[in-house]
Amino acid sequence: MANVVNHEKQREGREDALDVLLTLVGGDLKRVNEIIVERMHSPIALIPQLAGHIIAAGGKRLRPLLTLASARLCGYEGERHAQLAACVEFIHTATLLHDDVVDESLLRRGRDSANALWGNKASVLVGDFLFSRSFELMVEDGALKVLGILSHASRVIAEGEVAQLITANDMATTEAQYLEVIRGKTAQLFAAACRIGAVVTERPLAEEEALDTYGMTLGIAFQLVDDYLDYSARQQDLGKTVGDDFMDGKITLPVILAYQRGTDDERAFWRRCMEAQDMPEPEADLAKAIELMTRYGTLAETVERARHYGERARSALDIFADGPAKAALAGIVDFCIERAR
Repeated sequence: MANVVNHEKQREGREDALDVLLTLVGGDLKRVNEIIVERMHSPIALIPQLAGHIIAAGGKRLRPLLTLASARLCGYEGERHAQLAACVEFIHTATLLHDDVVDESLLRRGRDSANALWGNKASVLVGDFLFSRSFELMVEDGALKVLGILSHASRVIAEGEVAQLITANDMATTEAQYLEVIRGKTAQLFAAACRIGAVVTERPLAEEEALDTYGMTLGIAFQLVDDYLDYSARQQDLGKTVGDDFMDGKITLPVILAYQRGTDDERAFWRRCMEAQDMPEPEADLAKAIELMTRYGTLAETVERARHYGERARSALDIFADGPAKAALAGIVDFCIERAR
């Protein structure tokens, strides 16, 4: 019973941190959502239908929330940040559509994925439409610096996804290679989303770089927790299937560490499952993989690494004066990491 109570308190703590952020920028987020709906419109009916499906399943709007909160932290009082936050969400949503096609995913947060409902071709093309919309929003903003930051992020995200494709099914993947993948495919957009909050306010370069560091390290922590969660029963709470990464042969930190620490027989097991994708008894193989990661402490270590990056994110905020926005951004560090509980 005590464990149930503790779990509920932890869940409430996570939600409280998000609620604080939503309270702080809720009015701005309403405008972001209005822009998203406006810019999803197309005379081709399938486009808003499919885009609306994935955006509705996209979660808590964390990345645009970071843009709004970063702008608030820097004292911004204009309206540009809402349009740029919508731009960030379009980039993120486009990558989700493309990811689900590459991964052949049938579910997205417990709902049928867009590619499961409309097919791969439509999902890829609507993803391209959302990327195009994001660039229209960047051009309308008119700031070359913003265009540079977000277009650079889009390119790095694509590179990260290709790098992940290359390292998939390769047990020779190193920790350094893994970190480069998650810096690109996940953390780069977090960093860009935060940095533009300082750019629109024309703050000093030191503050831009601090928010970039905050976003980058927060994004790494976020992805580390995601990679832990793939082997956790918590996945079911998030509407995902336990072991998807394992079945796809994705080489993530818990797997890398377990492979490095294993015996010759255990390494042969990892190569059979991850490289050869030879799993005659998938459930039994997944259970063994989780047992090995538990035995060698690699799941717990992955969460500890996430905490380390979370502390670096929190420290990056030290340059800013204390206040509600700074406290909210610090709270989001806990929100991201405590998903593992």
